[in-house]
Amino acid sequence: MWIAIRNAALGLLACCILGACAGAPADSQCGEACNARGQLLDHRVTLKLSAAEFAKLLASSAGGRQLARIAGAPACGVEIVSFRYRTIGGAAEQTQASGALMIPSGSSATCSGPRPLMLYAHGTTAYRNYNLADITRTDPGNGDGAGEGISVAAMYAAQGYIVVATNYAGYAGSDLPYHPYLNADQQSSDVIDSLRAARAALADMKAEAGTRENGKLFVTGYSQGGFVAMATHRALQAAGVKVTASAPGSGPYALAATADALIEGEVNLGATLFSTLIVTGYQHAYGNIYRQPGDFYEAAYAQAIETLLPSLQPLDKLFKTGKLPSAHLFSSVPPAPQYASITPPASPPLTPPVLKPLFAAGFGDANLVRNAYRLTLLEDAAANQDGAFPNPTLAMKPAANPLHPLRQAFRRNDLRNWVPRAPVLMCGGASDPTVFFFNARIEQAYWQNANVPAGLTSVLDVDAPAVGPGDPYARVKRGFAGAKAEVASQAVARGATDGGALAVLRAYHGELVASFCMVAARAFFANF
Repeated sequence: MWIAIRNAALGLLACCILGACAGAPADSQCGEACNARGQLLDHRVTLKLSAAEFAKLLASSAGGRQLARIAGAPACGVEIVSFRYRTIGGAAEQTQASGALMIPSGSSATCSGPRPLMLYAHGTTAYRNYNLADITRTDPGNGDGAGEGISVAAMYAAQGYIVVATNYAGYAGSDLPYHPYLNADQQSSDVIDSLRAARAALADMKAEAGTRENGKLFVTGYSQGGFVAMATHRALQAAGVKVTASAPGSGPYALAATADALIEGEVNLGATLFSTLIVTGYQHAYGNIYRQPGDFYEAAYAQAIETLLPSLQPLDKLFKTGKLPSAHLFSSVPPAPQYASITPPASPPLTPPVLKPLFAAGFGDANLVRNAYRLTLLEDAAANQDGAFPNPTLAMKPAANPLHPLRQAFRRNDLRNWVPRAPVLMCGGASDPTVFFFNARIEQAYWQNANVPAGLTSVLDVDAPAVGPGDPYARVKRGFAGAKAEVASQAVARGATDGGALAVLRAYHGELVASFCMVAARAFFANF
């Protein structure tokens, strides 16, 4: 039954991407759903800057100046279009979402005429009105959205890429009351629906100097967006749509292995936010993660947790008001005596030793997840082990038959179930405290065991030294090392007594690795 449903969905997907749905009669093979999915609801230009004006905008803040040093001076002007479109939620319910269409402009061939199109997927956010199109932060609460949006504009649109970046269902412009977090089928559908709508907007606008697609389609994203980018590449390929190349960054591709690492005590930075988003999303999608919130969450949090995220309140306020713990995912009391050695873990596998103190900070007496629920997960993980964690196998496959509903959901959304036919670069940093770098290594090992052609897929650790004069990412690695050292030295200058280690830990995923993986993705795409 699931195969039939998936095949029907792929047929619908191909219909919508290729534009065959436009104007299709209601009784056609596509049907009413095809007419709705990806339909452009409205669009408007929210900002238009010449290359000089964009450079001036970047120069107006310290963060912008740092971004310009990494991304390079804008070669093109950028026109930003905010648009809304129809898509689906985690349970295939109809909804809307919004996105940003970023169009390069200028007289040079780099900025006008036929240009490559890039799909960009953003990282995790708690803010309900997160909006990548609002790069000047007209919404004071949209600081992270403005920051990521201007980074995308500087790295890609201002260098000649037409960019389509969805805000995702559940965020700005969407009426969905939750976000389908790390739901591979829904999130890839959402991105592809945004592509169809953006193409309609681009055609309607008759962009300056005839800026249009040149037939090259790239896919990238970071963190949650790295996962979404890979899921989107998989979905496009399955629908028969050619992807030129993809460059997912720091994503939890081996989701089931990542979840088992978390269950076994490797509590990543941001775990209470991520866990709430994913459990809420999977409960909406599958309906069997718990019977009532109090089965999973401690009583102090259970009452309002299902509608807590995404929120219009800052995440810090949710922490301070006791609606969500900032760090304590699990109880410091073992759920059973045999699990004392992983509460917290004494010898965490597959992650660097530098992260061990972080894992210990994820345990306490104000924990989010009930011990009884963690125990059921641990018991299922022991009985039905993942093929990569904690003991890697040659195949690196997810557990064949997990029995726990939440572990089944993780397996269902794990991306160790496909083989790319277009080049893929997986970028990240080896000491990432938020999304463990073992995800890229596991995915690469899985593909190698599946006989992916040599050189088609590759892994880049930006936190590694350059490998000889022929290293294509030597500049990226040197830039990362310099930026990392600068963060540490600035922290020491402010009085840090740990050599800046804590400051680096906090900046590692969302600032340091993110920026240099964007540079690496751009360099990678330049090969095609």
